[in-house]
Amino acid sequence: MSVPTTTLRVNEIFLSLQGETSRAGLLTVFVRLTGCPLRCVWCDTEYAFKGGQSLTQAEILARVHEFGVSRICVTGGEPLAQGACLPLLTALCDAGGDVSLETSGALDIAHVDPRVSRIVDLKAPGSGEVDRNYWPNIAQLTAHDEVKFVLADRADYDWACATIREHRLDERCALLFSPVAGRIDPATLADWIIADRMPVRFQLQLHKQLWDNMRGK
Repeated sequence: MSVPTTTLRVNEIFLSLQGETSRAGLLTVFVRLTGCPLRCVWCDTEYAFKGGQSLTQAEILARVHEFGVSRICVTGGEPLAQGACLPLLTALCDAGGDVSLETSGALDIAHVDPRVSRIVDLKAPGSGEVDRNYWPNIAQLTAHDEVKFVLADRADYDWACATIREHRLDERCALLFSPVAGRIDPATLADWIIADRMPVRFQLQLHKQLWDNMRGK
């Protein structure tokens, strides 16, 4: 039986420190929605592909409010795969939240509430999902947003650099380079960025450093 559009399938809601983006290290409430149409070969949240529970928008807002923290991140999975994600984002903003959205970049971001900071994960070739990137999203990006590249090898790095230059992404928003854990030495990626003077923020996933990516962290 399909879940009514007035509800969302939620994998987990928890309080932690933001592990990525320009908000890394800041206390954040995470709303992780269930489901994702992509299958990146290095995905570290496969548990979010299924499971969870159906909650109404009001129930989600109530749970978020219980933590007493205004910074909220809606993530997945791929949160935009659920149509009811859009009104949820608006409701979280209306309730006074400082809201960010972590999205794969495979789905249209044009209708996301403009108060939301959209963290768009452009898929490099090593992900196995580069053909799923929805390129019209680039025209929607503003200084309020960020673009993340998760890189597995030198080919991914070169692709990301070429993409930035082709689309002049550094003129649109902040850019993030992350190494795939276990696939590329973080220091090697850092050296490439320095050598090429790339206008990006190098990042390691803080939550993995602290908790080895434990669920609910």
